[in-house]
Amino acid sequence: MSTVKAGKIVLIGAGHVGSSILNSILRMNISDDIVVINRNREKALGEVLDASHTTAFAYSANAEVRVGDYDECGDAQVIIITVGATVLPGEHDRTALLRANIDILSEVMERITTYTRSAILINVSNPTDILTYYLQRKFDYPKEKIMSTGTLLDTARFNKMLGDLLGVDAKNVTGFVLGEHGSTCFIPWNTVNIIGIPFTRFQASFALSEPIDKEKLLSDVKSIGYRIVSLKGYTDAGVSLAACRILGAVMRNEKAVLPVSAVLSGEYGINDVAMSLPCVISKEGIDRILTLDLDEQGTRDFGVCYEYLRGVLAGVM
Repeated sequence: MSTVKAGKIVLIGAGHVGSSILNSILRMNISDDIVVINRNREKALGEVLDASHTTAFAYSANAEVRVGDYDECGDAQVIIITVGATVLPGEHDRTALLRANIDILSEVMERITTYTRSAILINVSNPTDILTYYLQRKFDYPKEKIMSTGTLLDTARFNKMLGDLLGVDAKNVTGFVLGEHGSTCFIPWNTVNIIGIPFTRFQASFALSEPIDKEKLLSDVKSIGYRIVSLKGYTDAGVSLAACRILGAVMRNEKAVLPVSAVLSGEYGINDVAMSLPCVISKEGIDRILTLDLDEQGTRDFGVCYEYLRGVLAGVM
């Protein structure tokens, strides 16, 4: 296996999400060495050619973008996985994709691990939390080097929705959606704040005519992805930026705290699941999983999510 080449990214999958991630990487100047792998090489070549032309514009990295095969994973710093079945219009359960995506991603992981166990893996395929645990265990990949976008997109949606309700920039909202990218995700409301103003004081501090409906807000966060799919046929913009946010934290060694899905190693007393929790992300991958001081409701919600994920995993492990 080769030495890791700093800055090299391998993107597996050239569908809606993969191509969106490719273009986001270039727009955000994250890397100048990008390899695209796709079963349909002509499709990959089309995306690569189209994206490569954007490098001629100002403020774009003069990046080398090319089509490759799995041997390119050997010296990659980061590998992003976007392949697999996706939610279709009318579907409302990401776990329905599990069986198909276990087979698809297992094949992908077999080929990746032929060449490397040193790259940071970012999985975007659903159901992200379940697949992260399954793949880490099946292939014994280093825990700190495999993660998924998890609830980072849900968190972005929550921050935007809450910011709109309060009339503030979403980037000033501190609050996480945690647990899983799915029906049992939850918001630890006791940790939500804006510049230190706790959620319990939002109505008074922001002169709201009525209290924020927490249940409705969480329900909207859970359902908005399916609404987007029903309207345009797929989602790509939000999740591509979520993947790039993680990618940027790795490439710049940011030590950023992001809610990504990671295999737990005793946090919250758990070792047998991957859950989306605040993690410190650096060039090494997951530096640590942070343990939040959950209140009574948050503890119950955490337990519900854990039991659900374990129940699903019991059927596939």
